[in-house]
Amino acid sequence: MSTQKISGAFRSGLRTLPEGLLIAGLFATTCWATRQVSLDQFFIPAGIRVAALILCPVRFWPYLLLGEYAYYGHLRLPLIEKYGLSWVLISSAFQFPTAAWVVYLHRRHIARQTDTWMLSVATASAVLIGTGTVLIAHLLWPVPPAGGIASIAFRSTLGDYVAILTVVPLAALWRQRMDVDWPSFLDSRTTYGLLALLACGFVSILLPQGSVERTTAQLLMAAPVIALTCLQGWLGAAIGMPLMNLFVRVGTPVTGLPSSFDLESFNVQLIAALSGTALLALGSRITHFYHQCTFHASASRQAISNARTSNSVGERELRNRAMDLRRIGDGLESALSETIDWLKVRGHHDMASSLLHVATVHSRKFREQTSMVYPTSMEHVGLYLALQIGGVGDAWQQTARLERLHLSGDPCRLDLDLQLNVYRAMTEAVSLLLEYEKGNLLIRARCGRHGTTRGVVVTIGAADVRHRLSRSTVTMAIGRLSGRTQAYGGTVQCLRNRIRMSFADPSTC
Repeated sequence: MSTQKISGAFRSGLRTLPEGLLIAGLFATTCWATRQVSLDQFFIPAGIRVAALILCPVRFWPYLLLGEYAYYGHLRLPLIEKYGLSWVLISSAFQFPTAAWVVYLHRRHIARQTDTWMLSVATASAVLIGTGTVLIAHLLWPVPPAGGIASIAFRSTLGDYVAILTVVPLAALWRQRMDVDWPSFLDSRTTYGLLALLACGFVSILLPQGSVERTTAQLLMAAPVIALTCLQGWLGAAIGMPLMNLFVRVGTPVTGLPSSFDLESFNVQLIAALSGTALLALGSRITHFYHQCTFHASASRQAISNARTSNSVGERELRNRAMDLRRIGDGLESALSETIDWLKVRGHHDMASSLLHVATVHSRKFREQTSMVYPTSMEHVGLYLALQIGGVGDAWQQTARLERLHLSGDPCRLDLDLQLNVYRAMTEAVSLLLEYEKGNLLIRARCGRHGTTRGVVVTIGAADVRHRLSRSTVTMAIGRLSGRTQAYGGTVQCLRNRIRMSFADPSTC
């Protein structure tokens, strides 16, 4: 079994060899080219190294290591006589494994596409490699580099950190390119922010080197980056910060030699590093809470849709039950009619009249109860007439506690499911107030349009304006009626003496 695994791994290595050698060559060439335009305070190969580790699978990391050794071999083999073989070997072999170890420890966070790992990777890589490289140089060089070890280590660490914050966000964007909603990103406000950032960047390049105006233009680039972060969260910071750092770098003179340093732009890059850290952290939190808000909003919309579907299915089942009851009632009426005719033919007119009276009364009550199961009349005459001519209206009149209904607008323009939902909510609210409150009730309903949304507002309460709903009634009203109003984008409000419900037609929302 072990032999098969070894042979399989060997064959897999042979298949990836051409691609791996290509990656090694591209990595070495990129590091060498960016080294020519780097400074100690902005060391681009450090960012290229971490970005390559993030983009490439682990099986290609040995080829990246090969590419880095080729790059350092080209740069440092001629320096053996000057700095010693020990420094060339140890310093070259130290950096890539350290960065790989840091990235490997964060692999789970990177795979989950969380945004907080980037600052941790940048900080750990910059501190370990920047400080370690300086310590190795002080220990192994025949003559230690000029300047204090603390200042050189800080400058080297800052250079690695700024470079990582410049290159790695772009690599992270490339990894997540399929998950980014680019059309929403390129809206008008974001476009204006990008244009403002580009304008400040190009102005800072064109202004004279070392002038106050140039420094001011470089610092002003932070304003559109902040705007992009507030508008787009982590995505805005991941695009704005690299652009800002690149403009600062383009406007900084460089010799391409080791220890290349520009004091005038160092303070700007220090501010850029601090602001980049803060903005990436802020953008990560904005994105996190935005995703949470989007998730909850989507879940809420899905719950509302499910509630509507459930109500619609329930109403269809009640309709089928009401139709079955109506057919049963029709059959009973037909049988009673035949019985009455038979009695009349046999001369039992008094018995036939009595049976007819009883059958008529009970048939009317049966139909009233059937209409309370499902108001089929609503499909033809709408909500308002269904409330008045159905069994609900008769039941309300028998209580002698309801005053005349105040109904306005045309409910027939509303969706039938919405009318049924309002019907159920009104009957539930009236039943609640009849049971737990005293005095006469007043019902008002108004159908209409607010802007582009069509809906209905219902108010049911005590006719006495001095009456106040009890706390228990308010609690029960909100608990029983909120589900129906929320299913149609409405609310339940318990005012001093009345319950107010609003419903919106989903087809016009």
